[in-house]
Amino acid sequence: MIMQVEHHDLHHEFPEYLDSIQALKASSEQFGHMYEEYESLTREVERLEEEDLPVHDFTIETMKKHRVLLKDQMYRMLLAHQHGS
Repeated sequence: MIMQVEHHDLHHEFPEYLDSIQALKASSEQFGHMYEEYESLTREVERLEEEDLPVHDFTIETMKKHRVLLKDQMYRMLLAHQHGS
């Protein structure tokens, strides 16, 4: 059975913020680091799920929780950028 993996890269998560994502990646070292970490975590979680590799559920859940935390932090930065803060 092939598992359908949902993609969580930021461009899929926040399509309305594409310009702000690019601007913040270029202007904010903090955002750039969080973006790279988020994308790396996303690729690894998707790889583990797609290949159905034997990994402890706790490991994947921990990775997903960290990814959500990063996404929340970046979302707040995107909102601030949109509102000129």
